[in-house]
Amino acid sequence: MKKLVLFIVSFITWLILTWTVYLPSLLIGVGVSLIVSFWFADIFIRHPQNFFQIKRFLYLLLYIPIFIFYCIVANLDVAYRVLHPKLPIEPGIVKVKTELSTLTGRVALANSITLTPGTLTVELTDDGYLYVHWINVKAIDVEEATKMIVKKFEPILKEVFG
Repeated sequence: MKKLVLFIVSFITWLILTWTVYLPSLLIGVGVSLIVSFWFADIFIRHPQNFFQIKRFLYLLLYIPIFIFYCIVANLDVAYRVLHPKLPIEPGIVKVKTELSTLTGRVALANSITLTPGTLTVELTDDGYLYVHWINVKAIDVEEATKMIVKKFEPILKEVFG
């Protein structure tokens, strides 16, 4: 089951990246996906039964526009700070807490924070804390910083990754 899940994900990724239905390309994609699935299935796939749950997929589709929205807002905020004559920044590292229980969910959250301009996840600990470099620290309290940085992504990622 793990190999099948990784094969499907790998082949869909191949199709998206090559954006072609040319037969030689499809055959190469199948071959590469088979090799990847046989070599790496035990490493990348831990709970294959969760892959085929439509609810998780729908929440993932919901997450994409939400992430894009917050990314655009953060881009505009960073652009404002760069173009402002006084450069109104107060950089620092804050500690935030996540309630995500799976490592995959915490990594997805950390990557979402890092991909949002103005923030960069520096460290992810085993006990659910993230250390985030923030271009303009608005709160140093763990709860308040968590509310401002993590809570916009966490509820949906909790549904996707459990």
